[in-house]
Amino acid sequence: MVPNSTSDKTDETTEPVASDPGSVESEQIDQQTDTESDLTLEQATIADDGEEATDAELSSDPIYIANEQLNEQLQTIAQARESLQTQLMDMTGQYQRLAADFENFRKRTQKEKEDLELNIKCSTIGQLLPVIDNFERARAHIKPQNDGEMNIHKSYQGVYKQMVECLKQIGVSPMRPEGEPFDPNLHEAVMREPTSEYPEGTVIEELMRGYILGDRVLRHAMVKVATEPELSDTTEEPPAEGSED
Repeated sequence: MVPNSTSDKTDETTEPVASDPGSVESEQIDQQTDTESDLTLEQATIADDGEEATDAELSSDPIYIANEQLNEQLQTIAQARESLQTQLMDMTGQYQRLAADFENFRKRTQKEKEDLELNIKCSTIGQLLPVIDNFERARAHIKPQNDGEMNIHKSYQGVYKQMVECLKQIGVSPMRPEGEPFDPNLHEAVMREPTSEYPEGTVIEELMRGYILGDRVLRHAMVKVATEPELSDTTEEPPAEGSED
């Protein structure tokens, strides 16, 4: 018998071909890796979309906008505060300088006012001193002889005492130079007298009274000043030897 070649070919065609196990596993691993990569890209895309959505939401959030505006206002206030502090320091320095200048001006004006008042007072009182001198001369030289003269004497002496009292109330006082050392700031020496009773340079007599007002001299006192006595030129000569008594 001739074998059937057709059936043999059919059998050969339909027989399954054995595959390589290693190649199958490699294909599965590659497919899994591709799947994971696709998932990672998808997740990253979703995350980016989420961030963009979050920024958009914040930019349109009223609270976020209010906070941004508040921060800007706080910065503006801080800058304004620094500017005001600088201006305050400048104004404080100017005020201190003005206060010092005003205090110096006040003291200078007060001193000038006091000096002016004192000069006017001294000038006025100086015009009255000769009147006081005349009253003193009248008291020293006039000797009343009867009751009428005594009444007149008492009347003008009462005026004299009133004037002296008024001068005392405004601070005028007479000098008492007798027995004091001569002081050119207070006294005017018009006479000198050699004497051994007083030390040299001592005021021995007041010829015209001087007056002072506080520390100001209204009028210098005219005085007589003691000097050393002059030595006598005559000396006794001893008698010559052999002379007769």
